[in-house]
This record gives sequence, C-alpha cells and structure tokens, in this order.
Amino acid sequence: MALVHPSALCFGAVSSHPRPSSLSNRFSTSAGSRSCAAVKSPRLNLTPSIHRPLRSSSPPCVRPGKALASVQGSHETDESSLVVCFGEMLIDFVPTINGLALAEAPAFKKAPGGAPANVAVGIARLGGSSAFIGKVGEDEFGYMLADILKENNVNNEGMRFDPGARTALAFVTLKKDGEREFMFYRNPSADMLLLESELDLDLIRKAKIFHYGSISLITEPCKSAHIAATKAAKDAGVLLSYDPNLRLPLWPSAESAREGILSIWDTADIIKISEEEIAFLTNGEDPYDDNVVRKLYHPNLKLLLVTEGPDGCRYYTKEFSGRVKGFKVDVVDTTGAGDAFVAGVLSKLAADVSLLKDEKRLREALSFANACGAITVTERGAIPALPTTEAVMNALVKTVA
Repeated sequence: MALVHPSALCFGAVSSHPRPSSLSNRFSTSAGSRSCAAVKSPRLNLTPSIHRPLRSSSPPCVRPGKALASVQGSHETDESSLVVCFGEMLIDFVPTINGLALAEAPAFKKAPGGAPANVAVGIARLGGSSAFIGKVGEDEFGYMLADILKENNVNNEGMRFDPGARTALAFVTLKKDGEREFMFYRNPSADMLLLESELDLDLIRKAKIFHYGSISLITEPCKSAHIAATKAAKDAGVLLSYDPNLRLPLWPSAESAREGILSIWDTADIIKISEEEIAFLTNGEDPYDDNVVRKLYHPNLKLLLVTEGPDGCRYYTKEFSGRVKGFKVDVVDTTGAGDAFVAGVLSKLAADVSLLKDEKRLREALSFANACGAITVTERGAIPALPTTEAVMNALVKTVA
C-alpha cells in the first residue's frame, strides 16, 4: 500500500507540527505586522481532474485571498533584471520507484512544483532576481510553498492565500524512461481563484520579463486576472515570456485547450514550446519541419524556442535560426526539465536582452539552458532538482573537456 493515503491529504494529517501563532517569520504585510489565524476549510475534493473536466464558469463562491506580502530576510530585489512569474504553485507527489502505475507505487516523495513557480526558483538559484505571483490555499501546503520561495530568495509579495480552497496537488506517474503523466486534484484549487483585484500591479510593472503559462487561462476568475496582468506588463514595456505547458487533462476538451493557448499567442515576445505542443497546436503537422514551426511565429515575436529533450533545442528569430545540441544524462525524472530550461534562458536575457540580436551569444545562453534542463532530470521532483550556476558551469566544462 502506498505511504500516501487519501486521508493523509486532509489538513490535520499532513501537519507535522502545530500551526505557528504568527507568520511574521514567513511574511510581512503592507498594513504592518499581522498574524494569520488558522482558518478551517472543507476537505480537498479528491476527484482527480483527469476524470472530471473543469467547468469554464466561475466557482459558485470566490473569496478574496489574504495578501501576506513581502518575504523577510530575502535578498533585495534587483528591479533592473527582475523576472516576475505568474500562475500556479502546487505540490507534486512523485513515486519513489519508476515504471509503476500510480496505484502500484509503494511511496511518493512530496515535491513543490508548478511551472511558473519552478521558473522563479530556477532563476533565483542561478543567481538571478525573480518574483512569483499566484494563489495557494491557506493551509499547511500553502505555507510550506511560501517558505520554499523564501528559502530560495524568490520575492513572494504577490502571493495570495485563499481561506476557502486548498493548495493544488498533482500525482505524477513516472515511466521507466523518466517521462511522466499527471493526475491533478484541483476542483477548484486556490490557484484557480486568483482575482484581478488581488494582483500586485506595481510588482508586475517593475519587471524586465513577465513569464506565464496557459493553465491560468482555463477557468475564471484566474483567466481574467491573467489577462489583466499581461496587459499591465505589456503597457509598461515589459517583455512577455510564454510557455504554454500543455496539460490536457485540466482543460474541458482538446479544442478548448488549443483555442485557449492560442488566444494570447500574439502578445508574447518570447515563446517556448515542445515538439508535442507543436503537433497539438498545428493539428498533427510535423514538429520537425521548419515551415510548420514558422507558422507559429507571429510578427511581433522576438524569439521562438522549441525544446527537444536530450537532443537540445531549436531557436527562431526574424534574423536567424538554428539548433543547439543537448546533453546526454541518466534520466530519473523529467518533471521540471522544461522549466529549468526556461529559467536558464530568462536568467541570461534578463541580464542582457541584447542576446536576442546576437546569435553567437544567444547560442551560448541556450547551451547553458540545455545544461540546466539536463541536470534537473537526474533527480526526482522539480524544485529540489533545479541547478545552481556552479553546477551548470561544471557540466558545461565536462562536455568541452
């Protein structure tokens, strides 16, 4: 029997220590010091999204979340190279043994995740400046995720806590080759309930790059918050970075996923996609055909990246295109590899956006990003496996030697 039983997902069972009477060590608020009292909320709905499609309408009850703002003790945010990541943050439960069906896994490793949060932590771990904007439940998992952002020097003043919804969970099935399938518990989870009025627009406008995915477009009210955040960033002259991060089980249908992902396509300055996503968005066309990829290149796009796992990546700009080879490693878990790649790219672009016009230096940045992704797949979980700059440079040196 698996060590993670459904009953362990309720609030009382997952708490390994009593709730602190004050969260001042985790957060401070713009309104002054304030403790966060325990708020009891209903047990998480344990019907996985893979079996129950989400409704496109707003949940019947949406409560504003608490703004437990800036992190105490974190490094000062460098606004000149700040990357703000918007979207979901959740808990991944990763099986301790690969190649088994979800129900057959003997145990799971609890790992923080969520693509935008992974990117934020990845950038900070590489020495860059990052912030995360999103919503989690006012529960032990939500507090744990806030702590993890703090520990990794990610600005979390845009994080919100919902007293009536749980932090999202995802159970990951690892195949023998390290590839994965997901089963989500979020009907609805707190990340889906972020309100436009809860956005930290000042933080967004300070960014050099604003990064997001497509999961936050699936349902209201988060969809409206996503669109408003993107508009605020665009109006402020911030570069927009988009990784669709397709998760079909979360969408009502494949067609709604395709329409939703493409609905904001033309606003992005930088887009990262995989071969599978190209095939999906083009209704089955060959993702290795440059003419097919070019169909996805809109007039205002500055950089289109196509990741190919161990084979590296392709890049497309208006002036040039090419391929940068990847790194061969022993794969344990591919969760977070694409996010590590994005973190590597954005950390370099935030430091020097002129890379977009210099193919030689762009290729160097992409090789760095490929190494980030390769290192990440050698451990289980996303955030725990994200590399430091030192680890990446060591990997690059070994390939040259």
